[in-house]
Amino acid sequence: MRIDGAHRPWMIASLVLLVAGVTIYIPYVLRSPSGPSGGSTLGITYGIIGYGLMLYAGLLGARKKVPVWRIGRAQTWMRGHLWLGLVSLPLILFHSGFAFRGPLTTVLMVLFFIVIASGVLGAALQHYLPQMMTVQAPMETIYEEIPHVREQLLGEADELAAAVCGPLGISAGQTQAVSDRITAQGAAAVATLVEVEEEARERFREIYLQKMRPFLENPGAPGAELAIPQRAEEVFQSLRVLLPVPLHPLVDNLGNIWEEERQLSRQIRLYHWLHGWLLVHVPLSIALLVLASVHAVIALRY
Repeated sequence: MRIDGAHRPWMIASLVLLVAGVTIYIPYVLRSPSGPSGGSTLGITYGIIGYGLMLYAGLLGARKKVPVWRIGRAQTWMRGHLWLGLVSLPLILFHSGFAFRGPLTTVLMVLFFIVIASGVLGAALQHYLPQMMTVQAPMETIYEEIPHVREQLLGEADELAAAVCGPLGISAGQTQAVSDRITAQGAAAVATLVEVEEEARERFREIYLQKMRPFLENPGAPGAELAIPQRAEEVFQSLRVLLPVPLHPLVDNLGNIWEEERQLSRQIRLYHWLHGWLLVHVPLSIALLVLASVHAVIALRY
């Protein structure tokens, strides 16, 4: 969710609500000899409004879980979730008089601060990361399709390697998958096998099986040599020196596969950043609403 001009009405409404709350709170504090209290009429009013805004923000989850509820657009709910959720914090602080009395209230406020902080972080990530992903991973694919795309890239790389050095000695299932994908380009490259010296073929096979293929199979493995762009370029350059000029386009294709895998890995990392904060924000938000309800019942009954 990008923070753009569509957020302006929500931001203005939230600022107006905040200014009104501050304007009322200051004389309220000055006229209270014993200080502000959550049990006073104004304190309870702040609490009700703040809790209402918290509930609205929390209902976004229910709106997402039940998309058939056509109660406003999802983007509208998201904007309200962000801005009204933010303004609920100072209203709750006005309700408490900035004093955390008792363990339950203390736990509530700690949770509240964490929820707000994680929400602000999430909003910032959702604003900047999509654009960053477009720049750093221009070959972006559907996240759920990444395992399949990786499998295809590995198969294409195996095909290209086999065109240079013959059978790779991989498992029967993998070899069959490679042979099933032989293309006209691969077949043409096979015809050039006779032009490659046996020593160069073996050296190519060694480099591919020890460096390129392990990277494609497990790009996140610690210490992967091809994870370092400079080192990867050195490896591909050594392959160009090793092979005759007619096979240099094949090396370039391997380099393109390597680059696409790097972009997929980068996309996965950015995706985890883009959504990982929810693992903190959502469960703590639920806990906050539950404990806030308990706090309200206890405060009103006792």
